[in-house]
Amino acid sequence: MSFYHQLMIIPQGNPMAAKTWHSLPEYQALRALMEAGTTAQAGVRMGLSQSAISRSIASLEARTGLILFDRVGGRLTPTGEAVRLNRRLDPLFAALDQIDGPTTPTQERLRVVAPPTYAHRFMVSHIATFLETNPSYFVALEVAPSDEVIRGILERRFDLGITGVELSRDGLKLTPFRLSSPVCAMPVDHPLSAQDVIHPADLHDQPLIALSHRHARRAQLEQELTAAASKPRIVAEVSTSVAAVDLAHAGLGVTVVNPFPIVQFRSGDVAFRPFASGMEYRSYFVTPDNAPLHRLARAFIRHLRLHTANDPFSRKA
Repeated sequence: MSFYHQLMIIPQGNPMAAKTWHSLPEYQALRALMEAGTTAQAGVRMGLSQSAISRSIASLEARTGLILFDRVGGRLTPTGEAVRLNRRLDPLFAALDQIDGPTTPTQERLRVVAPPTYAHRFMVSHIATFLETNPSYFVALEVAPSDEVIRGILERRFDLGITGVELSRDGLKLTPFRLSSPVCAMPVDHPLSAQDVIHPADLHDQPLIALSHRHARRAQLEQELTAAASKPRIVAEVSTSVAAVDLAHAGLGVTVVNPFPIVQFRSGDVAFRPFASGMEYRSYFVTPDNAPLHRLARAFIRHLRLHTANDPFSRKA
């Protein structure tokens, strides 16, 4: 399709109404700049000069009366108006893709990043079922700490992230996935497993496997234990909930963790009991806020929502 084709829309019901012109090249320039981040890279994508991209954006701003980019220090930063307009263009570009179709068969790629607690067992099993039903897709999974998940999405190295850490940053969109309340995990034959609910006072003098201090939940748990005059014996510190539950399974002690997604694959050999606490955990999908959602990312999010098993300790957000 020519980059210089223009679309004219005349409002229905009034043939004398003012004509509204829609310039496809301007919309293409906007989308290319939103995805590439610079006019130079956007020009490479479209086969145009950097100045041609700038002129198209300036023309679009003049025609719509919107400020689409803030120009600071030689850099262009999308405004909220640009993000909203770009989202409204999704159906147009989806329709154009269906009309044109791919010129050659290509394998669509999805780049996913998640912390170890989510990546191992939970994510890999869902990626497997996703690819079984979509054999033409390709998924690259990176396992990284939560701060690297955020950084990777901001730097556009990944299309989709999953995290249990709520970090608000410009350029990020956090979409709630699951809500859960803390549980106490222990061997199935542990005396506390006979209780329906574990209270902070029940952990007094119990061997406790704690998360490291870099986890905000460690400080919250210590506050609740102190309020209950409960002093467990910390026998180990670990950096992931998976490691904490593994040590509990080995008989080292008990641990208080976010049950999601661990309970999805460890409920058969570890006892999980609700822990009476004011804490709440949230799991999020992480995507760029100033770029269109990757088509495969949308499909994989839908797959996870549909196929994540129900459990007694978490629920849909």
